[in-house]
Amino acid sequence: MSRWLARLSLLAALIAGPAQTHDAEHDERLPVIGTAPDFTLMSQDRTLVSLHDLRGRVVAVAFIFAACTDVCPMLTDNMARVREKLGSTFGTKVAFVSITVDPERDTPKVLKEYAQAFDADLEGWWFLTGDPAAVHEVGRQYGVIAIKKANGDVDHTLLTSLIDPAGNLRVQYLGAGFDLEEFRGDLLSLVDEAR
Repeated sequence: MSRWLARLSLLAALIAGPAQTHDAEHDERLPVIGTAPDFTLMSQDRTLVSLHDLRGRVVAVAFIFAACTDVCPMLTDNMARVREKLGSTFGTKVAFVSITVDPERDTPKVLKEYAQAFDADLEGWWFLTGDPAAVHEVGRQYGVIAIKKANGDVDHTLLTSLIDPAGNLRVQYLGAGFDLEEFRGDLLSLVDEAR
């Protein structure tokens, strides 16, 4: 297991490169990393949601699981605080997507309860699950490694990706403690860029 965690740390460090080299005060535009991998998964309301359906909006994609007791709730709470500061931009020009890394336990009902616990605005924030193989493939495409432990918890890379309205992956934040003002500023800069 320690070899897996070492690989996970190495992968996380490699993936974090673009996010850590981003300097919001000096860069005119966020770099384009590449086309964001598309996905279609089931929402907390049992509707299918595809990334391409959100084209035209800036999308923040995060990976969490409902039974998590440490970093996932912190990340979701941080995103909820940023959502409040976005005002009417949220939902119309900015959307959030939280994808479970524990699809075996995170049913739509469980994810809906999780969303409600954080007072998530479900007009612009989707909590997604689906077939475990499909969910794990989406995670892999975004650089997220998830390893289920014997006690049911999931060790996983904590990456939040920003996707521009044209469907390009622009930046990834590593961990749950990234600067929320920078995150909000990056969301709004991508909204402005699309005007």
